[in-house]
Amino acid sequence: MGPDPALAALGRTDGVLVTTQEQEAVHAAMVAAGADRWAGGQPCTFSALLDCWGDEVAGVEEGYAWCLAEFDSDIWCRTTLARVWPLLPPRVRSARQPRLHELDERFRAATIGWPGRGGEEQWWLWRVPRLLVTEPGDPYDGGWPAGWVRMPFPKPDSVRVIT
Repeated sequence: MGPDPALAALGRTDGVLVTTQEQEAVHAAMVAAGADRWAGGQPCTFSALLDCWGDEVAGVEEGYAWCLAEFDSDIWCRTTLARVWPLLPPRVRSARQPRLHELDERFRAATIGWPGRGGEEQWWLWRVPRLLVTEPGDPYDGGWPAGWVRMPFPKPDSVRVIT
């Protein structure tokens, strides 16, 4: 596939001039991390991966309407970003750090941490959306909604369920 077209556009990324060598290094980082293809085999770029995390964060902020297993699956992009990040050229990391930090902070604000968990390297795996949305007509008794009942702790009051 080659360099990330979004990085190559105007030779800039987030206001920083990106050299062809850096573009190639970003692509090499994606390949080395096994992140250069989406699950269906289509090419994946670093910019698209970061955008995917942004889309997931926005979905959690709006209210998450899927089950725990789907949530775990949907946040795969943040885990993949963590694999790619240390392999990126320092200037690209520096240019993209504000965006990643902003998305991570939004995710933290839209979620709560698991009781008794914290400080883990992959902290995003130990968080629960603050706003869960159930399907119309799904039974709801005030605890975890269907699809979340296997949580190992009672639903905190800070998690709101919209029925």
